[in-house]
Amino acid sequence: MTVFEVGELVLYGGTGVCRVTEIIAKKFNRTEPEKLYYVLTPLYQSGTITTPVENGKVFIRPVITRDEAISLIDRIPTIEVEAYHNQNLQQLESHYKAELMRHDCMSLLRLTMSTYRKKREREDAKLKFGAVDRRYMERAEDLLFGELAVALNIDRDSVRDYIESRLHPAGETE
Repeated sequence: MTVFEVGELVLYGGTGVCRVTEIIAKKFNRTEPEKLYYVLTPLYQSGTITTPVENGKVFIRPVITRDEAISLIDRIPTIEVEAYHNQNLQQLESHYKAELMRHDCMSLLRLTMSTYRKKREREDAKLKFGAVDRRYMERAEDLLFGELAVALNIDRDSVRDYIESRLHPAGETE
């Protein structure tokens, strides 16, 4: 089990990037023993989260490093993805949830790329892009861009431009 320090940035479940603001000892009722809890402040949402240090229910890990973020972005041209199609909305949603539950940037990148591909295919065929697809595309991109922004020390709104400039440096044409 990794123990995080106050001030450290972590990825917490589906919330995304959070800062560990405190580690407190707390007892929620008289029958429970005192436990250590992280107090987390999400970077891109309001509020705070209190979660046990020894938490087996919600995924928590360190944010990727700058080098890992750059390496991931540089691999984008070599990543091949297929759009996932399924008429059964429950199965479609289950597929997307499973990808999100991997809690790693490569899975988020693949999910984002595959849903973008599906969106393009639908637009090219003059068809509507589904609400489930859109929701998971936006969620994956939000989580991915939040972590990349922190790793690269840039604003989250600048991540797309950063990726574009990295993949297509000024003066270079496709």
